Amino acid sequence: MSEFWPVPDVLAYLAGRWGVTRSVRDLASGEQGEFSGTTDFRTEADGGLVHHESGIFLWQGVARPAERTLRFLPGPAGTADVRFADGRPFHDLNLTSGRYVADHPCSADLYRGEFTVLDTDHWRTVWRVRGPAKDLVLRTDYAREA
Repeated sequence: MSEFWPVPDVLAYLAGRWGVTRSVRDLASGEQGEFSGTTDFRTEADGGLVHHESGIFLWQGVARPAERTLRFLPGPAGTADVRFADGRPFHDLNLTSGRYVADHPCSADLYRGEFTVLDTDHWRTVWRVRGPAKDLVLRTDYAREA
């Protein structure tokens, strides 16, 4: 049995609503935070998905509303081209093996994301952010909602 769940079409897999929990660790300061909310992957007319995440982020004892929007555009052979809401490139995504690593340079920092699909209803991302401005680990677990 494989530890990863292969996904032949990432957009078809992601479509729908997911519960989200995220831990954020600042390795430089030792601070820890958490996010809890939902992510909706809504199908667009062009075949892509709009990813809208919203919830509450708890950092240093203060809870604040948080949200973000991304676009997942169709890529070749069941993959996706992930973009920020304003259209700037973020990373590509290929889950045909059930696991993928993507890099995103941001100024002098490097974001390296590892995506793993656990089964039909659960997947995870772990972003490691390193550079002069940041030293973070963000772990996000997604569970499909009915």
